[in-house]
Amino acid sequence: MRYIPITQADKEAMLRDIGVTSTEELFAANIPADVRLNRPLNLPPALTEMEILAHVRELTQANVNLQDYACFLGGGAYDHYIPSAVETFLRRGEFLTAYTPYQPEISQGVLQVIYEYQSMICELTGMDLSNASMYDGASALAEAAVMVTSQTGRKKVVIAKSVSPNYRRVVKTYMHGIGVEVIEAPLVGCELDLNKLAGLITEEVAGVLVQMPNFLGHIEQVKAIEAMTHQKGALFVVAVDPISLAVLEAPGNYGADIVVAEGQSLGNYTSFGGPYLGVMATREKMSRRIPGRIVGATLDTRGQRAFVLTLQAREQHIRREKATSNICSNQALNAMAATVYLSLVGKEGLREVANLCLQKAHYAAAQIAKLPGYRIACKSAFFKEFTISAPLPADQINKQLLEKKIIGGFPSSVDYPELHNAMTIAVTEKRTRAEIDALVAALGEVK
Repeated sequence: MRYIPITQADKEAMLRDIGVTSTEELFAANIPADVRLNRPLNLPPALTEMEILAHVRELTQANVNLQDYACFLGGGAYDHYIPSAVETFLRRGEFLTAYTPYQPEISQGVLQVIYEYQSMICELTGMDLSNASMYDGASALAEAAVMVTSQTGRKKVVIAKSVSPNYRRVVKTYMHGIGVEVIEAPLVGCELDLNKLAGLITEEVAGVLVQMPNFLGHIEQVKAIEAMTHQKGALFVVAVDPISLAVLEAPGNYGADIVVAEGQSLGNYTSFGGPYLGVMATREKMSRRIPGRIVGATLDTRGQRAFVLTLQAREQHIRREKATSNICSNQALNAMAATVYLSLVGKEGLREVANLCLQKAHYAAAQIAKLPGYRIACKSAFFKEFTISAPLPADQINKQLLEKKIIGGFPSSVDYPELHNAMTIAVTEKRTRAEIDALVAALGEVK
């Protein structure tokens, strides 16, 4: 409930039933006087509901928002269009308030949604099974690194420098805890340096972790990476943009062993950074090592189709030494948003969204490249993000763009200093030609 009233008469009745005459008397026995505040709270005068709503609306105006600003910032969170029906389903009480469906006999609706989510993720990624789900893309990649070390028994992993800096930090944190060495593979331009990568993959490496498209927006040579990875008996882990899979080949088709993703772009708002949705899918041979939970379909005692939780490989369900992860919850509501979104747009709709991103990003890149002092930092192919070299540092440019109600690109040089004055720009299907042209004009005027 938004508001639970209590009258003075209610308060007096409760105190009387407890056997005290005042709130102070209630606290006196258990809270020493020297730790009490002993003065009124420093609060402004009380406001009516109408006044407080107006005040809060005024405070929210201090935030830059995606309704009034054109957003070209990506790097892991994207301003995609979310159909109204997504929120309509999410706000239904049986979904919004549901937690863990431990009792399948009363949780069939939630379990079926999760089962449909897993099925869609498998179809999208080309993998055999999916869990439901992880906290976010970073934790999903880190858990994948744990899986490959557990599967192979090896104590090293190689991660591409072109993987999101946040993802790399989380992976290193996880690996430090289990004594696994993390080797960072360098770049050439905006892509993984395949020549140097080949020398890093030895028989001691459990897995190679890449991002596709990578953090700078560009397409990695995943088939070549897969070949050199499997040649040494290591496992191949790919972090993807799920929207891109409508136009790019599914990782399962080019030999990935584990596929992870940040699922925010599938029907979830940017929400100032979360909560988000960690996608994870893998091959059947690794089904016993996948963390989180899996929903399976079976038959009940009457022979009717039913859904149940299965393969819950965490400490709460099996012996601690056999547990695969301490992930003890998931992002079920976010996964449901992804399920509703994918159901609404369908295969053709998702392909159209991806194609719009692709075409608009390439239009923006072509127009920016015409500006004096700007150039596309790398010649490799890209999907909806691309990295430019600018005449000024990205932070200076972004401050000027904000004055024109434009949220600029990610300042890539912070994590990739070898790319001078670099900015990674994301263009989704929501960006109109007028907004792209306004960005180009504003970039041309920065000083």
